[in-house]
Amino acid sequence: MTKIWHKAYDAGVPHEINPEEYSSINEMLEIAFNKFKTLPAFHNMGTTLSYEEIDLQSKKFASYLQNHLMLQKGDRVALMMPNILQYPVALFGALRAGMVVVNVNPLYTPRELEHQLKDSEAKAIVIFANSAHVLEKVVAHTPVKHIMVTQIGDFLKFPKNHIVNFVIKNVKKMVPPFTLPNMLDFKECIQKGDPKTFKKPDVKPNDMAFLQYTGGTTGVAKGAILTHRNIVSNMVQARAWIKDFITDGKEIVITPLPLYHIFSLTANCFVFNSVGALNILITNPRDLPGFVKELKKWKFSAFTGVNTLFNGLLNNDEFKTIDFSSLKVTLGGGMAVQRTVAEKWKALTKKPLIEAYGLTETSPAACINPMSLKEYNGFIGVPIPSTEVEIKDDNNKTLPIGEIGEICIRGPQVMGGYYNRPDETAKVMTNDGFFKSGDLGFMTEEGFIKIVDRKKDMILVSGFNVYPNELEDVVVQHPKVLECAAIGIPDEKSGEVVKIYVVKKDQTLTSEELMKFCREQLTSYKVPKSIEFRTELPKSNVGKILRKDLRAEVLSQNQ
Repeated sequence: MTKIWHKAYDAGVPHEINPEEYSSINEMLEIAFNKFKTLPAFHNMGTTLSYEEIDLQSKKFASYLQNHLMLQKGDRVALMMPNILQYPVALFGALRAGMVVVNVNPLYTPRELEHQLKDSEAKAIVIFANSAHVLEKVVAHTPVKHIMVTQIGDFLKFPKNHIVNFVIKNVKKMVPPFTLPNMLDFKECIQKGDPKTFKKPDVKPNDMAFLQYTGGTTGVAKGAILTHRNIVSNMVQARAWIKDFITDGKEIVITPLPLYHIFSLTANCFVFNSVGALNILITNPRDLPGFVKELKKWKFSAFTGVNTLFNGLLNNDEFKTIDFSSLKVTLGGGMAVQRTVAEKWKALTKKPLIEAYGLTETSPAACINPMSLKEYNGFIGVPIPSTEVEIKDDNNKTLPIGEIGEICIRGPQVMGGYYNRPDETAKVMTNDGFFKSGDLGFMTEEGFIKIVDRKKDMILVSGFNVYPNELEDVVVQHPKVLECAAIGIPDEKSGEVVKIYVVKKDQTLTSEELMKFCREQLTSYKVPKSIEFRTELPKSNVGKILRKDLRAEVLSQNQ
């Protein structure tokens, strides 16, 4: 069954979209800048930038990249920042200059950052000062030639800009000292950019827009090639899905998930920008009291997040006092939405928490539940317009309705492959253009899809993919470790957390010593929460470590 004409389309959602409604992301941005120029576009820490201001600032940055750094169309520009006003300016500027954006997690360790900068062939980076010490350790081993540094408060109004920067650096001690070669001040770069000398590049639909990195069962992060057409398609698909619930120029969307993450990038930044919405950028959503205080200032109409975030908010007493009367759309993605969380959200806000499903490789949305859904249904939704979802077996044969197999996706939002990794691309793309998600599920007669398990051994921590091979490769680098296996174990707060099983090479090895090593090598969400030492690990007859046996042990212990 290659197409399901499901009931969701009865609500007026089109069967198909035009993937070339805009020739590029840039065309969409320019239309939005002109149409909504007087409206507020992004807000952060008390400062708001209008669409007209974002237009000018990003054009100046694009000019700087072209005329001062002499970068060419197609060159890679890395962005390593949390949700601050500098991010959309740098993002839009790099895209408008015809560059390829490489989003980088600001929490990366030196090892992870070096790999991504080398693999992407990044020539420039915009980085916030808090992470600059990490770049200092590896920059000499990367192709990066231009380093633009910004402090969190740089785009805020006077005197708050100076106060925030002083407190972050000198009171909270959140900016470790660093020295970088030929370092540039990002704000000064924009001031030097002349919008009159900006040359609009000829960007085609199939030109690369992003190298968006995702983990892999190989343990090496891979760059998914996302073209302008991929992102435009997904933006138009998602917008078609929610169009009856939003009004141009009238929406306020809460953006707590980092814009460097594909979910927030496409849904919050591009979809809501195309309709003239105001994005409220939350820099640190883990500070729940501060987050709730910000929420109370706004009559917000849209909210996106992951299950753990919704759960944390619902357990905050102050959050329960917020006025939700303007809320129209709540989308949950990145990880499974739990029934108890969805039901509590509906009870408090009087609006359903709509579960969506996607992957980095699909830009990301592939399935969304109908916006007319009243209650949580346990499904990841139905295929969005111009998207085909099939359930296939290991021989690429499409399975009948109700049978469990691998969820496979075809549509204009599917990536162009992994950068410089044809072997890895071949593993996930079928000859007829379907992307193999690695998730096992089944489809109902109405086209609703249910995930039953993950085919891969991927661990999902608070919506972030963690891959056992990468963890094991790092742990066995410790001189006192002989063997290691990593699995995900259930956790109420994060969905899953990492547990590692270790066979010692040196009996003096302690959990504390190994945990310290992991913290130095891995981003915080990848660090194991528990370590169990064993004399041996379960293995197959050919010597392969059987993670599934370890998971089965945990499951039996929890029953």
